[in-house]
Amino acid sequence: MHSNTSTGKATKGSVQMKVSNGRLQLVFSHGGRRHYLSLGLPDNPASRKAAEAKAKLIESDIVFDRFDPTLAKYKSQSALSTITPTITPIDRVPEDKLPLKDLWEKYTQYKSNQVAPSTLVRDYGKIAKRLATMPKELKDEIAIRDWLLKQFSSEVARRTLVQLNACCKWAVKSGYLAENPFEGMAGEIKKTVRGTSRQAFSKEERDAILAAFENNTYSSKYAPIPHSYYLLYVRFLFLTGARPEEAIALKWKHISPDNKQIQFREAMPSDTGVLGETKTGKVRTFPCNASLTTLLESIRPEGVSSETLVFPSPRGDYMDSHNFSNRIWKPVVEALVEDGKVEHYLPQYNTRHTAITLLLEAGLDAKDVARLVGNSPEIIYKHYAGNKRDLIVPEI
Repeated sequence: MHSNTSTGKATKGSVQMKVSNGRLQLVFSHGGRRHYLSLGLPDNPASRKAAEAKAKLIESDIVFDRFDPTLAKYKSQSALSTITPTITPIDRVPEDKLPLKDLWEKYTQYKSNQVAPSTLVRDYGKIAKRLATMPKELKDEIAIRDWLLKQFSSEVARRTLVQLNACCKWAVKSGYLAENPFEGMAGEIKKTVRGTSRQAFSKEERDAILAAFENNTYSSKYAPIPHSYYLLYVRFLFLTGARPEEAIALKWKHISPDNKQIQFREAMPSDTGVLGETKTGKVRTFPCNASLTTLLESIRPEGVSSETLVFPSPRGDYMDSHNFSNRIWKPVVEALVEDGKVEHYLPQYNTRHTAITLLLEAGLDAKDVARLVGNSPEIIYKHYAGNKRDLIVPEI
C-alpha cells in the first residue's frame, strides 16, 4: 500500500502539494470541504512547476469567487504546456483603460505569496466584491470615495480606501499608473474605534457552561448529535485560551506523544474555509497542565494518524465555528442566562478572554500569558492586566 507523502513547502498557501503513488496531488479546503485533486503528473521538477501554477489558479479563483466546485477546470491536460500560470506578463495600458477591479486583481496576485490564504479570501476578496458591484461609470477617485461612503459604513469605506491606496501605490511602481489617485484619501475619514468586548465568564459561570454541555441539559432528545459531543472542545478552549480557529485546526501531530505540550501552528477560520497560519503567523508552544493532559489522554485514540483532527466535526472533518456558535453555543449560554446561572450572554470567543483573565488572577505574569495565548504583552497589559481585579492601595 502506498501512502501519501507531503512535499513540504512545494506550494505556499491554502493549496498543498502532495505525492501519492508517485503522482502529484493538490490538497486544499474550501467551503468547509476538503478537496483532493489528482493531477496525473509524475513527481519531477517540470511537473512541480506546472502543479504550482495550478495551485495559484485555484487560490486566485477562491479569492475572486470563480472557484469551480466540480474541479473540472483544474484537471490536468494531456501536456504540461497547456497549463498556464495565473500570473503572466502583460502589456502596460493607460490608466483610463485599466478598470480598478482589474488592477486590484493584479495586485492580489502580486500579494498572494506574501499574505496568509485566509487573508486573501477574507480581506482581499471583500475588496474585490465591492469593486465588482461598483458602477462602471465611476472612474474618478472622488466619485469612488463618495460611492463607498453611501454604500458602506464610514469605517468600511475608510479601510477600503486604505487598501486601494496600497494597490495604486504598487501600480505606480509597477508601471500601470502614472500617479496614485487615492494617496492620503483614507486619512480624511475619521477612524472608528470598535468596542470589542473582552469580558470574561466567572469560574462559576464557566463551570455551569461545562456542566450544561456534559449533562446535555438543553439538548433535545431528538437531536442527532447531543451537546455533550462538544464538551471537550469547549473545555479545551477554557483551559488554553486558544482561538476557536486554532483549536479546530489542531491535529494530533501538533501534540507531543506524552500529551504534555501543544504547538499551535495552523488555523481554520470558518468565514473563509481556508487552512492557514495562526493569526500572528507564528508557531506557539503551550505546555499542558494536569487538567489539559488528562483531557488529551481521554480522547487520544490508539495508533492515531498524525493528520487526524483532535476536535473533528461529527462528520469527521473540520468543525464550522460559525455553525457551532449559532446552533449550539448560543442556545446553551442563553438558556443558562434565563436560568440565572450566567449573568449575561457572551460569544464563544470569550472563552479566550476567560482563560486569559483566570491565568492573570492565578498570578501568572502578563508577559508569560501573552506568550501562551499568542498576544502581545501590550495587549495583555492594556485590556486584561489593568482590569483583572479590584485595585487595593497599599500603605505608603
